[in-house]
Amino acid sequence: MNDLLQQRDTLKSAIDQHSPERFADLALEVFRYQARSNKVYAHYLELLSVDVGQVTTLTQIPALPISLFKTHEIKSGDWSAERIFSSSGTTGSQTSRHKVRDLKAYLDNTVRGFTQFYGPPSNYCVLALLPAYLERQGSSLVEMAQHFINLSKYPASGFFLYNYEALAQRLDDCLQKQIPTLLLGVSFALLDFAEQYARPLEQVIIMETGGMKGRRKELTREQLHDTLKSAFSIAGIHSEYGMTELMSQAYAKHQGRFYPSNSMRVWTREITDPFQPQAYSKVGVLNIIDLANLDTCSFIATDDLGRVYEDGSFEVLGRLDHSDIRGCNLMVADV
Repeated sequence: MNDLLQQRDTLKSAIDQHSPERFADLALEVFRYQARSNKVYAHYLELLSVDVGQVTTLTQIPALPISLFKTHEIKSGDWSAERIFSSSGTTGSQTSRHKVRDLKAYLDNTVRGFTQFYGPPSNYCVLALLPAYLERQGSSLVEMAQHFINLSKYPASGFFLYNYEALAQRLDDCLQKQIPTLLLGVSFALLDFAEQYARPLEQVIIMETGGMKGRRKELTREQLHDTLKSAFSIAGIHSEYGMTELMSQAYAKHQGRFYPSNSMRVWTREITDPFQPQAYSKVGVLNIIDLANLDTCSFIATDDLGRVYEDGSFEVLGRLDHSDIRGCNLMVADV
C-alpha cells in the first residue's frame, strides 16, 4: 500500500500545480491510480472487461455512473472523511454523498477555479443568496460561498436567507461605494428577489447556480436570465456549474457557454450508447473528468444533457429522462 500512498501524494502535487497542457497525461495517471485504489471503480472496470493498460486516450476512460454516489462509498485509497457533501432531495429520496478527505484541498481548488475567470474572490464583496442550501447540512456550494466570504476584504460580505430588504440595502450600499460585488444565488431566490426588489444592478456580477428546488415553476436558462436581466437592468447573467459529486466548477459569463476550470474537462456520450463518445456540437450526455476528485473518482458519467465544443466549452440543456434505469447503471448493481 505504500506505493499507492506515494503515488497519490505525487499526483496530488502535480494536480495542484499542473498546466492545462498536461491535463491528458495527468488524467491517464489518475485513471491508473484509481483503477488500483478504488474498489467500486475497479469492479466497474472489471465488469466492462477493461484492460487498464490498453487505455491511452481520455475518451477511452470509462466514466462511473453518477448514481453510484447515492448507493456506494466512492473512495480511492483508505482514509477517513473530514467532511461529507450531500445533495438535496425530496423527502424519502436517496441523496448523493461525496466524502471529502481534505476540506482545504476542496476550498483551495474552488479559489483557483474562480480566479481563473474572475480574479481572486478576495477582491469582491460576496453576497450569497442561498436559501434551501443554507437550510440543510452538507452543501458543497455553501462551503465554497463561506470560503469566498471569509476571503473577501469587504466586511459587508455575507449570507442572506429570505431577508431580501437587507440584501437590497447591502447592494445599494456597495453600488454607492463602487465596491466590486458578486451576488451568488440559487435561481428561485433570485427570482423572488427580482420580483420584490427590482433595481438597476449593472455594476454587480449576478451569478445563478441553478435550482428551483420545487419552489417555483421550472424555467429554461434563457427564460431565467431574461427575467433577471430585465429586473436588474443588466446586460447579462453569469452562471456556475457544479455538483455534489465534483470538486471543481465551471462558469459561464453573460448567458454564454460554460468553461471548465483547469482541473476539469467535459465531453459528451451518445444518449443511446453510454460508451460511445458523441461528436462536438451534437447533443449528448455530459461526461466529466475532474482531477480534483483524486480521492474519490475523477471520471463521472452525469445525467445532464448538453453539447461540448472544440474549445472545451459546453452547454447544459436539461436532464436525461429515466436516468436512474439506464443500462450502464444496472451493470453495476452488484458492485
